[in-house]
Parts: sequence; structure tokens; C-alpha cells
Amino acid sequence: MPVAIITGASKGLGRALATALAERGWDLVLDARTGPVLEDAAREARKYGTRVVAVAGDVTDAAHRAELVAAARGLGGLDLLVNNASALGAEPLVRLEELPLEGLRAALETNVVAALGLVREALPLLRAAGGGVPGDGGGRGGAVVSVSSDAAVEAYETWGGYGASKAALDHLSAVLAAEEPGLRVWAVDPGDMRTDLYAAAVPDDDARRPEPASVVPAFLRLLDERPRPASGRYVASALLEREEDR
Repeated sequence: MPVAIITGASKGLGRALATALAERGWDLVLDARTGPVLEDAAREARKYGTRVVAVAGDVTDAAHRAELVAAARGLGGLDLLVNNASALGAEPLVRLEELPLEGLRAALETNVVAALGLVREALPLLRAAGGGVPGDGGGRGGAVVSVSSDAAVEAYETWGGYGASKAALDHLSAVLAAEEPGLRVWAVDPGDMRTDLYAAAVPDDDARRPEPASVVPAFLRLLDERPRPASGRYVASALLEREEDR
């Protein structure tokens, strides 16, 4: 069975993606900072009969990242790494003139530095993967998904620090794809979703937004089709529209 590591998997998009992959028979290593909530997500995924290892901790901790990769190795390898854990830098979001520099550093540490650290820790397993991934055609090399944001490419007031961190993550993903042509490296903008992260960012915004599970089919399409070029940046809504046109 293919194996995936998903960070930030206790709720929101991470949890929805974990459930969808478990339903498809994937074994999982799930990460989040809050143990009881993470274990609840793991129990939900285990209902599908797959092996699920829940490892509570902070992705900014190198020892925790090593533990995640060791857990994947214990399951037989690593076919997919999803860098989903994110930090805003300020809650609620504020204009740049008010953004605490320590908040910006925290966002960069979680969204960029920790993501690269986990990729580096996982590279030997990812390079050796691929044969068991549905849709891979027997090829070698695993996949890395970095969850991006439209704030990485659009200028929205108060989203400067978070958007800058996601823009850096996008560029990191593009360079990783150039340096590791045997891997699939995708940055995916899921679009607006009803998540705790968004509620913390803009607590006064009560507009109705889609549930995270509604964009999971876009991620699954990437895994199923592995489009050419092998790597790149994708917007979930565009992938979903293409799915509807099939």
C-alpha cells in the first residue's frame, strides 16, 4: 500500500485529505500539535482498515520531523508528503505596519523552513518511491504537495505576512522540482474554505465558504493523473472544473 505523511492533519483540509486517502487504501502518518484532536482524526481514517500512525508535535521541531519520517519508514516507505501545516503570523491578521516581526518569523518558520526541513528528511524515501502509487505507471519517485494560497500571488490587505510565506513556499517547491526531476512537486492553492485557520485570520467574516472536503477531489486528481509537466502550481478550482468537463 502507498504511504503518505500529512502535516496539520487533525482538522480542516489535512483531515479531509487523510480520510479520502484512507478510503483509497493508503497508509498514513498524521501530524498535528494537539494530540487528542489528532487521534480523533486518526480513528476516523482507521475505519477504512488502513494503518494510521498519529504523531503529535510541532513541525518546526527537527526531532519531530525525524519521527514523522521514521514512522513512514516503519510503514514501508513514503510515496506522498503533504506540507499542509500553516501559521498565520498574527491572529487576527493585521496590516504590515502592525505585523509583529516575531509573528512573521513564526509564519516563515512553519510554512517554509519546516516544510523544507521535512522534505530534506524525507528525500531518501521519496526518491525510492513510486511503484505502488495508483496512476504512477510503475515509475519511480514520490510526490510532494505544498498547500499554497491565493494570497501568495494576489495582494490582499492584512494578508502580507502569510502571503509572503506562501509565496516563498511556492518558489521553494518550484526549485525543488527543478532539482529533483524524479519527483512530482505540486504547489496547490485550495481556495477559500471554512476552516479554523480562516476564522482566526478574519474572525468578523461570516460569509459562507466551502467545506475543505469539497476541494479534496482536486488533490486526488493530481495523484490519479500525474499531469504533464510533472510538477507545477495548480489551483483547486481549475482542477475541479476540468474534472467536471470530462
